[in-house]
Amino acid sequence: MSQTVLEHGEIVRVSGPIVTARNMRAATMYEVVEVSDLRLIGEVVRVVDDVATLQVYENTSMVRPGDPVYRTGGPLTVRLGPGLIGNIYDGIQRPLKDIEAHSGAFIRRGEKTDPLDPDKRWRFVPKIKAGDAVTAGQVLGTVRETEAVELRVMAPPGLRSPARVQSIAPEGDYTVNDQIAVIEDADHASVPVQMAQSWAVREGRPVARRLPADRPLITGQRIIDTLFPIAKGGTAAIPGGFGTGKTMTQHALAKWSDADIIVYIGCGERGNEMTDVLTDFPKLIDPRSGRPLMERTILIANTSNMPVAAREVSIYTGITLAEFYRDQGYHVAVFADSTSRWAEALRELSARLEEIPAEEGFPASLPTRLAQFYERAGMVEPLSGGTGSVSVVGAVSPPGGDFAEPVTQHTRRFVRCFWALDRQLADARHYPAINWLTSYSMYLEDVEPWWKRTDPAWAELRNQTISLLQQEDKLQQIVKLVGPDVLPDSQRLVLTVCEIIKTGLLQQSAFDDVDMYSTPGKQMALLRAMLHFYERGKAFIGSGGTLAEVRSMAIVQELVRAKSTVPNDDEEGLRGLTKRVDEQFDRLERR
Repeated sequence: MSQTVLEHGEIVRVSGPIVTARNMRAATMYEVVEVSDLRLIGEVVRVVDDVATLQVYENTSMVRPGDPVYRTGGPLTVRLGPGLIGNIYDGIQRPLKDIEAHSGAFIRRGEKTDPLDPDKRWRFVPKIKAGDAVTAGQVLGTVRETEAVELRVMAPPGLRSPARVQSIAPEGDYTVNDQIAVIEDADHASVPVQMAQSWAVREGRPVARRLPADRPLITGQRIIDTLFPIAKGGTAAIPGGFGTGKTMTQHALAKWSDADIIVYIGCGERGNEMTDVLTDFPKLIDPRSGRPLMERTILIANTSNMPVAAREVSIYTGITLAEFYRDQGYHVAVFADSTSRWAEALRELSARLEEIPAEEGFPASLPTRLAQFYERAGMVEPLSGGTGSVSVVGAVSPPGGDFAEPVTQHTRRFVRCFWALDRQLADARHYPAINWLTSYSMYLEDVEPWWKRTDPAWAELRNQTISLLQQEDKLQQIVKLVGPDVLPDSQRLVLTVCEIIKTGLLQQSAFDDVDMYSTPGKQMALLRAMLHFYERGKAFIGSGGTLAEVRSMAIVQELVRAKSTVPNDDEEGLRGLTKRVDEQFDRLERR
């Protein structure tokens, strides 16, 4: 992260993670510095004449006025190359497993450990030869990073064309710092290329062009995929109070979504929650390959007891790692848990910078910072060709579950999916506790063509389901006042069908081997059968039948249990649900 050390300044003030230093006239915004003789890592966030304000990513206790500040001349960067997958980093990309091995459970101040193992050798297979013309981002060769991920070594993104390969290493084993190619750029300068490269975390990586997000990110969670889908390259927020299942929902999405790479950012999480993540994820088996999920996962752990400034930068570190794999043609899903604690870090830093506060003490720049993060999502054509995407799902932790607070409200402006968690549903053990009345997706029209290839009636069935659930909510208000007996059977049928939908479709168990994941085909088969039951029931009651007769049918319980009893690959069993609805209603009508 640090580069060549230049002239140094002198500390004049220390306020927690905010340090003021003089003799810093040559310093630039977001330049990395090393603070005191402890060499604590920091970043320039303000420059006035020769005075610079620094935010330090480590504990500043015992740092005092008069201590030196060493400039590096470069921004905060991350190392990108083989060895990222399966690793666990802190907010500034220090590998926690390596640190634990040589210094114990706590990170020593001033600790600097290479994010990529400099000694490990990787098998490099060239894909071009000397004399070939190349462009920025073009794949030069490949490295098998894990069984699930083939890393593509790319030409530098800033390479000026026309360029030509002067030399390329033969197939063999190399370290991340070995030179594997030399490229002559448009200025006839020789550009050496290593397997690893560096990139500034606050700068988005370039792409050839942005593409429409027109295919869903299939999560296997029925309420999301069927009712509130997110597109690949899309953005979503999961707001909810304490204990409503934000982390649980993100874990399910990380395990089951059809993304190629998972980047999980524990941003300011409590230590016990982050411990659960760090212990659970290595044990998870990837349903796609049958191998450990960590073989396509990167974890960034920044707990609430770590320095607050490192929390602020952690989401930029995570999104930059995601962009690196996106540029190789992978579809990456980023889970940030939680952006509220990231915003709290901004609030604390802003207060120490003595900035004028906005609503609830948050800085006035909060909307801009949120937008800068979420806008780095998207479906793109990378410089290497093909398609790649970064999808971002951010958890929001509003105090007391109040969605009117600033972080939730500003987040709603910049995301297109809003999966609102509900306290009452969570208390009733209904998971995922996503409220179907307050949640929404703005990707419906974008993903409809894809869904129509699975079921041409998807949009119609989805809209009918939402309409029924809205009707049920209004009817429940009447029931609370005067009881259900005053309702006609046609309206009580709506209550019955919605109960089937809520229990048999929207509720899902992460501990049931069958129910934990549903394919799009199974989701639509269940929904089609339930809505067909409603239509047949409405016709039966309209012709003189009673709700009691309808509710006594065996198919009612079959529909509720089908999520667990009918496997995803049992196409005949799924189609048979609708057939059994017709068979049982036919028998009922012949009585």
